[in-house]
Amino acid sequence: MNDMPIFAIMYDFDRTLSPKDMQEYQFIPSLGMEAAEFWSAANSFGDRMGMDKILSYMYMMIRKSEESGIKLTRERVVKCGENVEFFKGVESWFERINMFGFANGVAVEHYVLSSGLVEIIEGTSIGKFFKKIYASEFLYDENGVAVFPKSAVNYTSKTQFVYRINKGVLDVSNDRDLNGSMPDNDKRVRFRNMLYIGDGLSDVPCMKMVKAYGGSSIAVYRDISNRMLVEDLLNHGRVDFIFPADYSENTDFDITVKNLIKKAAIEESLIAEHNSQLADVADKQYSIFY
Repeated sequence: MNDMPIFAIMYDFDRTLSPKDMQEYQFIPSLGMEAAEFWSAANSFGDRMGMDKILSYMYMMIRKSEESGIKLTRERVVKCGENVEFFKGVESWFERINMFGFANGVAVEHYVLSSGLVEIIEGTSIGKFFKKIYASEFLYDENGVAVFPKSAVNYTSKTQFVYRINKGVLDVSNDRDLNGSMPDNDKRVRFRNMLYIGDGLSDVPCMKMVKAYGGSSIAVYRDISNRMLVEDLLNHGRVDFIFPADYSENTDFDITVKNLIKKAAIEESLIAEHNSQLADVADKQYSIFY
């Protein structure tokens, strides 16, 4: 399997795999707050302080937990993933698409690029299927209590993770290899073998980047209320396809992703044949010369 070409699928999380923000399933209710109340507090605080919206919501998670007398431990945050719900077909999606890829000679890998929390995603029923989760995360003190953001991922910083996946430099602390020169043939995942799946404007930088380098992007929508947004993305060339957020087998979404995997398999086979013929010609010319 290690010799197979890799097809990397990158996902936003909230409203792409799950219908709501991940904090809304368990964390916010545990504070005795409504979702709208929490987000209003986080956003208004961020506006007053001129903060990045991701940092402001993480700060508010710590602050509201302290006010409620609840210790925001890593264990507690991970546990908040247990009640996260998913769009239809998501929970069986990963094994199904992995098997399809394997049957077509392609190793499918899954990555999350999200402004949500690593800890909550790890605690979900699908967390085990991701090769790497790139998302925001807390730093915890010696007692295991959250004290500060360890990482904060916003819509523009997501793009660096596309490069990390391309080069195979998955460790976020390794900037030297990420920024170093690397021949295209040495890159672990070719851009053309990448697919980014998101739901809206916050995904546009990654969608456009993957699309510009020869990969593909899909925008999913929950219902008619946000279909117009993704239609606009399609009309302006920011995405290749739009579909309802239904990951079930034999949906148009499922069939299109499978076709992209088959396309990758065919392209890799043609490249291998081309390179083999080039090598044969070079060997013959060498033999004649000597």
